[in-house]
Amino acid sequence: MKKLQIKKHALTAISYMLPLVVASGLLIAIGNLTGGTVIGNYQAAFSIPSALVSLGVLGMGLLAPVIAGAIAYSIADRPGIAPGLLMGLIANAIGAGFLGGMLGGFIVGYFVLFLKNNLKVPRWAEGLMPMMIIPLISSLVVGLLMFFVLGVPIVWATDGMTAFLTSMQGSMRFLFGAILGGMAAFDFGGPVNKVASLFADGLLLEGIYEPEAVKILASMVPPFGVAISWVLSKALKKKKYTKSEEDNIKIAFPMGVCMITEGVIPIAAVDIVRVVVSCTLGAAVGGGFSMLWGVGSPVPSGGMFIVPAMNHPILFCLALLIGSVVTGLMLFFWKKEPVEKAEEETTEEEEMDLSDIKISF
Repeated sequence: MKKLQIKKHALTAISYMLPLVVASGLLIAIGNLTGGTVIGNYQAAFSIPSALVSLGVLGMGLLAPVIAGAIAYSIADRPGIAPGLLMGLIANAIGAGFLGGMLGGFIVGYFVLFLKNNLKVPRWAEGLMPMMIIPLISSLVVGLLMFFVLGVPIVWATDGMTAFLTSMQGSMRFLFGAILGGMAAFDFGGPVNKVASLFADGLLLEGIYEPEAVKILASMVPPFGVAISWVLSKALKKKKYTKSEEDNIKIAFPMGVCMITEGVIPIAAVDIVRVVVSCTLGAAVGGGFSMLWGVGSPVPSGGMFIVPAMNHPILFCLALLIGSVVTGLMLFFWKKEPVEKAEEETTEEEEMDLSDIKISF
């Protein structure tokens, strides 16, 4: 039996969804910073900032249809796009939100795939299969399921999760932020990070902004923390990195400012346990404080450039600093002095091999 490849389809959908999330979030942020509000009556006069906010809000409203359509497309190719979009619209309409869009996308995608492989029609109707017959049948069957069967428990689950997160206080908020922050930093943009990002983006649609701030912070802690450990090693004259690692850090830090955590991967590859553990714990501490202090971000990406759009930008910077310092100190005290002689010996061996080759000729 062919594997369902659920993770693959979810990650594909995220890659389609992220540009919409980022563009919509930035539009809302720019509009809010310039005094805009959501337009209530499009027949009356409105300002450019209000138009930006409203455009961003409209974009956010497309997230459930886009992710449902992208999942269905990933599973069943083009015949899955229209039914997937419709399932996302149903999820919005019944209040199932992001989770409903994902579930609807998977169900309709696999149903479309089943129809493609098993539905037989007369020869004259084969040309109608991908553009009419399959989209109609799948939208009809799964759409009714979403309206009358699946929608209610999804709405209950969404409302329950939202109520639980908004009611959290004290240590519970810190623990939630720590877990989310640790996940977001664990594999430097890999599958675990994508799960945390997907969860935070879904909560953003429900009006919960704090997990987005944790996600942004956790993506910046690894490059900032590594840079701090390197600065400490230079200031205290304790060598912790090779020349090539230092060059990578000089690239990773500005990438971190832009919330690109992948710049740390070459450094982690050399000393994976120490770097991964230090970065994960630092991001967990910073994420915990960010969540505890109620820092929220209406924009899901952008690094330091979207900090002014957050509700508590100073507290965010403080949490980011705390997490980065934790990572930096752990790496400084834990990392061993690198051995660069191995590289020189390798070079000498290569030169000897070359000389042997010349002699043999």
